[in-house]
Amino acid sequence: MLRSSDENSRQGEVMVKVQLETLDKEVANDTGGVPGVQALTRGIQIVDAVAAEARGLRFTELLDQTQLPKGTLHRLLQALVDERLLAFDMRDQVYRLAPRLFQWAHKVWDNFDLRGAAEPELARLRDLTGEAIRLGVLDGDSILYIDQREVPQPLRLNNGVGSRAAPHASGLGKAILAHLPLEKRRALLDGAELERLTPNTIVNPEELGRQLDLTKARGYAVSVDEQHIGISSVAAPVLNHRGEPIGAIGIIGPSFRLPVDRLHAFGRDVIEAARRTSGNYGEFAMSLAVKPRPLGPDRADVRCVIPASTFLGEGPHWSPEHRKLYFVDILAPAVHTGDPVRGTYASMQVPELISFIVPRSRGGFVAAMHGEIRGIDLSNGDITTIARPEADRPGNRFNDGKCDRRGRLWAGTLAIDTTPDQGRLWRIDPDGRAREMDRGFHVSNGLGWSPDDRIMYFIDTNRQTIYAYDFDIESGEIANRRAFIAVPEAEGKPDGMTVDVEGFLWIAHWDGWCVTRYDPEGKVERVVHLPVPRPTSCVFGGPDMQTLFVTSARIRLSAAQLGEAPLSGSVFAIDTGIRGLPAQMFAG
Repeated sequence: MLRSSDENSRQGEVMVKVQLETLDKEVANDTGGVPGVQALTRGIQIVDAVAAEARGLRFTELLDQTQLPKGTLHRLLQALVDERLLAFDMRDQVYRLAPRLFQWAHKVWDNFDLRGAAEPELARLRDLTGEAIRLGVLDGDSILYIDQREVPQPLRLNNGVGSRAAPHASGLGKAILAHLPLEKRRALLDGAELERLTPNTIVNPEELGRQLDLTKARGYAVSVDEQHIGISSVAAPVLNHRGEPIGAIGIIGPSFRLPVDRLHAFGRDVIEAARRTSGNYGEFAMSLAVKPRPLGPDRADVRCVIPASTFLGEGPHWSPEHRKLYFVDILAPAVHTGDPVRGTYASMQVPELISFIVPRSRGGFVAAMHGEIRGIDLSNGDITTIARPEADRPGNRFNDGKCDRRGRLWAGTLAIDTTPDQGRLWRIDPDGRAREMDRGFHVSNGLGWSPDDRIMYFIDTNRQTIYAYDFDIESGEIANRRAFIAVPEAEGKPDGMTVDVEGFLWIAHWDGWCVTRYDPEGKVERVVHLPVPRPTSCVFGGPDMQTLFVTSARIRLSAAQLGEAPLSGSVFAIDTGIRGLPAQMFAG
């Protein structure tokens, strides 16, 4: 019998109602709660679980996480799929977020009240720091302050609500400029005359560009006597759901109360305030949360051999010839030459982001600076360009890099704002030619080779994965990429690595307080705990090549965290009793 469309609609509504009532009863019986409310709660928990995993979740994984009966979970998932809150990918057999959530997100952001959302954070920062707090937006070609929280003795400057600041000279302005899409940043700055407001104001466009890239990598901006003499600030951008800046929150005060070290110490706090304001927690690769320090006394076989305060110590290379350890600070760009016996180091500042340094067979060094491979002479500071592999992606920078036993340089890149899938793996031959070997990485990181040169290892930090490739030492070709080790998030993020003569991998765990040794099958052989939460990379060295040197970071650690781990940013030595494979020089 044919039914009218109204009759069909009413019947469909009745069926949906019956299904929902049945589901409500099931969930209520499973949880002992109120029908409807419990179903809604469980549905939200499922959506949260799926949202937390970029690759999506399988049904069995959701069973483990929710502890719901199979039938109940299946019906909840079906309801979420029907309502376009989740989508099921038949190829990977996983559930992912569906478009309706993004439609809702757009509606939320269309009505987002920046001042209202930031209000509690402004007050919290003022009480925490004892300094004035500003909230600003980019309005035309200037920063407009739209809210503030003052201290009992306010700044005697015309920079309160309604006043304006130069973007290139203020902390809030640089935080916003750094996180604008490159096209928008260029449209704003190209052809603009940068006014020199103080002797410290950056008016050279190239230098400002380098500072903005550094700001983007750090996640916060600093301004020291650039807008006004005697006034300094630190600020972080408030980002929307697209990762674009809609404003910035900054701490502003007298320079004598806000020296450079204190500004950087507050960097973490302004990032946290900005993230809380917008709820955008996914922008930065470097986390704010730090896992508790493992219990137990410090190990006798772990020593601090180079006390330092590097923001992001990285790229260690041991020179047997000079018995020196070379390493870099990515975020306070410099090359350090360390003497682990004396516990000292010398530094050479460089003008932009630098992520590793390796000696050259012809003399001098090769280094990754931003998106280029450069030659560096530490004796006179000369810097030359060898290759520009990332010229087509100015928003990318190099991260870790090492040479194989034929002297070819391998190096990975990532987006400065850590946009997923933008990283590439490059091979730079001794003649300077660069070849893209693989792509689609989130945060390219540590590299290494098996002792027989048949396997190359490569880390994607934000995917918690160490990959293995088949490697041909003669041709320099790689093939058959596969996941070799998946590091649980509870153990920190895999960062830099090295390999010993037995073919075991030593990997530093960012936010994991440790270095882990994995056997050639990918199983954990030992864990060496360190007195710092953020070890970054490692290399074997010392007179017998049995000492593992480990660099570390102090970036985005709070004052309390630094109090618990005051040696953060230093270099440590682990007496392993195992010989490591020597680091190789660049043959070019």
